[in-house]
Amino acid sequence: MDKKQKWAPGLEGVLLILLSHMAAGLEVPLDLPQPPTITLQSPKDYIFDPRDKIVIQCEAKGNPHPSFSWTRNGTNFDVETDSKVVMKPYSGTLEIDISGEKAEAYEGTYQCTASNEHGKALTNNIVIRQSRSPLWSKEKNEAIQVQKGSPLVLHCRPPAGLPPPVIFWMDHNFQRVPLDNRVTQALNGDLYFSNVLPEDTRSNYICYARFYHTQTIQQKDPISVTVLTNNPKGERRPGFMWPVGEMSTKMVLRGETLELECIAEGLPTPEVMWQKDGGRLPSGRTSFHEFKKTLTIIDVNEDDAGDYRCTATNKLGSVHHIIKVTVKAAPFWISAPRNLILAPNETGILTCRVNGNPKPKINWFVNGRSFKDFYEDNGPKVEEDTIILSNVQSGSSAVFQCNASNEFGYLLANAFVSVLAEPPRILTPANKVYLVIMNNPALLHCASFGSPIPAITWFKDGQTNIKNSDPYVIHENGTLEINMAQPMHSGKYTCTATNNLGFKENHVFLEVKEPTRILTQPKYRVVQRGMSALFECKVKHDSSLIINISWLKDNGELPDDQRFEVDDESLTIRDVTEEDAGTYTCITNTILDQDSASAMLTVVEKPDPPTDLELTDQMERSVRLTWIPGDENNSPIQNFLIEYMDMLHQPGVWVNLTEVPGTSTTAQLQLSPYVYYMFRVRAQNDVGYSDPSIPSAQYRTNPSAPDENPTNVKGVGTEPGNLVISWKPLTGFQSNGPGLEYKVMWRQKDVEDDWTSMNVGNNSQLTVTQTPTYVPYEIKVQAFNDYGNGPEPAVVTGFSGEDLPLSPPDGVKVTVPNSTLAEVQWDPVSNPSIRGELKGYRVYYRRVRGQHDSQEEAEQQEQVLTFSGNRTEAMLPDLQPYSVYNVFVTVVNNKGEGPPSPNKTFETPEGVPGPPSFLNTMDHGLDTLTLKWGPPLSNNGHLTGYTLIYHPVNTTNELGPAKKKFFPANVTTITLDSLNASMLYKFYLNAETRKGPGPNITKEAYTAIDTAVPNRQVDIATQGWFIGLMCAIALLILVLLIVCFIKRNKGGKYPVKEKEDAHQDPEIQPMKEDDGTFGEYSDTEDHKPLKGSRTPSNGTVRRDESDDSLVDYGEGGDGQFNEDGSFIGQYSGKKEKDTHEGNESSEAPSPVNAMNSFV
Repeated sequence: MDKKQKWAPGLEGVLLILLSHMAAGLEVPLDLPQPPTITLQSPKDYIFDPRDKIVIQCEAKGNPHPSFSWTRNGTNFDVETDSKVVMKPYSGTLEIDISGEKAEAYEGTYQCTASNEHGKALTNNIVIRQSRSPLWSKEKNEAIQVQKGSPLVLHCRPPAGLPPPVIFWMDHNFQRVPLDNRVTQALNGDLYFSNVLPEDTRSNYICYARFYHTQTIQQKDPISVTVLTNNPKGERRPGFMWPVGEMSTKMVLRGETLELECIAEGLPTPEVMWQKDGGRLPSGRTSFHEFKKTLTIIDVNEDDAGDYRCTATNKLGSVHHIIKVTVKAAPFWISAPRNLILAPNETGILTCRVNGNPKPKINWFVNGRSFKDFYEDNGPKVEEDTIILSNVQSGSSAVFQCNASNEFGYLLANAFVSVLAEPPRILTPANKVYLVIMNNPALLHCASFGSPIPAITWFKDGQTNIKNSDPYVIHENGTLEINMAQPMHSGKYTCTATNNLGFKENHVFLEVKEPTRILTQPKYRVVQRGMSALFECKVKHDSSLIINISWLKDNGELPDDQRFEVDDESLTIRDVTEEDAGTYTCITNTILDQDSASAMLTVVEKPDPPTDLELTDQMERSVRLTWIPGDENNSPIQNFLIEYMDMLHQPGVWVNLTEVPGTSTTAQLQLSPYVYYMFRVRAQNDVGYSDPSIPSAQYRTNPSAPDENPTNVKGVGTEPGNLVISWKPLTGFQSNGPGLEYKVMWRQKDVEDDWTSMNVGNNSQLTVTQTPTYVPYEIKVQAFNDYGNGPEPAVVTGFSGEDLPLSPPDGVKVTVPNSTLAEVQWDPVSNPSIRGELKGYRVYYRRVRGQHDSQEEAEQQEQVLTFSGNRTEAMLPDLQPYSVYNVFVTVVNNKGEGPPSPNKTFETPEGVPGPPSFLNTMDHGLDTLTLKWGPPLSNNGHLTGYTLIYHPVNTTNELGPAKKKFFPANVTTITLDSLNASMLYKFYLNAETRKGPGPNITKEAYTAIDTAVPNRQVDIATQGWFIGLMCAIALLILVLLIVCFIKRNKGGKYPVKEKEDAHQDPEIQPMKEDDGTFGEYSDTEDHKPLKGSRTPSNGTVRRDESDDSLVDYGEGGDGQFNEDGSFIGQYSGKKEKDTHEGNESSEAPSPVNAMNSFV
């Protein structure tokens, strides 16, 4: 009782204290004393090839280095006494040379023990077995005979090998038996036929077994199968061949692979489907094999237990089978015991947590001995899967073994307890630099050792004490984790390790880098063969890291081909071939991270031509064409084009017959008689049409009577008294047989006459003579050949030949609604007089003369208007007013025009006249202008006179007050007075009749500039152009006024040189030869104002206006005063003006000169 009370409180009271010891799993530096630890051992089940050495591995570490010993089948195995067995130096690994020996002698269960002064560690029990490939047991295989459509099973029954062999069926020529939905190989190797066919007949079905370890193949004696067809088995609903019955069971261990199979027979061959009752098949771990007859689930767990239903279905019904699956489990670890490092007087705990089905039993051992034998009555407390060690002392180190087992297996784990007293030491290298990508976790290690376990503390940049809070996590092993590293986390970090025996610190550095990213990813490409494909891969990365970009094809290296061009940011494949299709991956990496992006390349081409054309179901008028499609070259076939050649009538010419969808491989073709057919097929996809297939065999159809008659039958007369019957002849393809001719039949319509007929061969028309003029005929054309007549032909109507019309239209009348339009009416011509198909009427009209003319005008062209159909009226447009016209009408048929109607004369009323023929200005005076004009070319009536409207135009293109004058018709010249000098005038002139005014003619002209009369004063202050000019330059005048007044007060002279030059004596002005105007007004043609312009662009008019506003001056003249009272001095002498000065005088006057012009 005392002992129980001593250990019981320990389990509850020390759990929190011991958590660090449980989780730490510390690695003890090898320079410190420690018990052995197994580091390498062979698998539990070791199958060896008797031709090789047996190598049983056993490696361990410890201080002192452990020694090794072995047991075999539970007893000590003395390695030194067997010359065939060698143990490696400083190792427990055994090498057994079995050459020349019986390998069976070394089969058994081996276990290795590693020992030193601190304890013993054990390996698993290693079962050593020799691989075996036994021969097939002798059995006599009787020949099998089975009716067509029956199910069949060929049993394999391979010998039990170690490990089990791989089974497959072949024949004597080592050709595998083809497997499909109908023929299946079961998991046990048997061969199942859901229903047999005659092609299953063969004498050498051989089952082969391949043994992996020995690399040998054993074969069963051949089985002969003959499929009989004398009593075939009919269609039937499915039934299961395996498993039998409605339900079966299956047990599988956790972690293993579950394989379920259902093989059904039936006719037609059934389809098999799987489902799990009450649940779904596990995603990602489920696959189907053997045409869905086998269901495979990998890495089975407890949730995979349940009822699995397989359903076999054909068109006659379905059948079900349920397989109940149970999942058991060999022991598996939840938490294996881990090594403990304890300081003297500390308490520790060992746990061995396992699970399994059935629940495993746990046994504890110490240094390979049972727990009870090792401790007797004074050992640590054991609570099922937990051992608590309290108040440990130096020298009590040992290795504990936990063994968990059930009926399906066992687990064995070693965990030592080492009692040490050691000051802290840091195992992480000093000044280590950690590089991490931004937003990724950063792990800064501080691996330490000490006993008691040291406490770890972290500092950043030597100052900040890092607490265990976001974003920092300090793990129990001392590692500092930053869950999402940012650039601000870069810097120096210091970790310290402390226990009651000392203190140690270490510095590490963190650098946070920009991530590597693919900005432009490669895109899916569909490229035609022979073209180029481009994949882009643009990358962003940290500038301090070296980037490497590589490309893969289908997860392998790019082909060694110059067509593949890799640039910094792209991959180009030139002259693409089919082999280039695949997945291309751009991989960009640094030493820290990588990014990748993939895209597929699909190489397309027009399809390969179809093959193996076959003609079946051959009938008189149809045949079935079947073919095998060629490779679609990665672009689905959309349709097949079937073409034919008529070897009899059009050899060498291929004609399109029909198209069928790309999913079809057969077509029923409708044929014509008497054709020697050859067929070929072309496939079409998005790229284009394939080359044509090899033509089919020739297929000839028998002759027969024609199926159709000629088309486009017409009857048209070409001359009076005939009827030409024409038609589109049948082709040789349409003839249906030899001896093709045409029976042409005709009779006059609406007359009780018999049909007249004539046979025509090798022609497509017949001319019938001596027919009445333009009468309807009923016409039929029937095809016939040596095998009979074609169908009853349709009746068409034609007309015999036409002749010119006999009569003109009567009753021609003319109505004149206005001066330019007339309406003509007439009576229609009777049909007999037309003598043909009425095409319409033609109206001829001609202007004879004006009403005011007494004689007919010469060369007046006759005009004609044609009106189709049975019209009886027409409008004559665009007539000339006040004129006399003649008009007549004719009727028109296909042959031509009939006689004209009698001439009809009509008159058009008076209209407005045309514009005057010209308008000129002459005799430009200071205030007068002479206008001269010509009468209108077309008076269109009695001319009553002319109206003239005119008005001045100022410098801003504004129109002044208008004046209007009327003149008699006999007046064509007028002189206008009281005009303003140097002013632009615009004139509008139009003629009038009694009907009203006609359109006007316009003209612009200037009055003359006065420079010849001295001392003539003009008050320019009232002139509109001057007021506008002053407003435009007002601001400039304000500045210049100051200068002018200063010069005037000082008695200075005004710069009037420009005015002298501008007003030279008119007597010495050169005269222009063409119009007599002074050269001063226009030096060149370029200085003339454009017609219709308002203000000359070069300022000539302004200069003239300014000059005209000055008081005239000359030699000996008296001085004058400006309006402001300033004196203008006397000037004498005239200045000669050279050409340049003359040009300059065309510029606008300066503001100073403008001031001097005031009067």
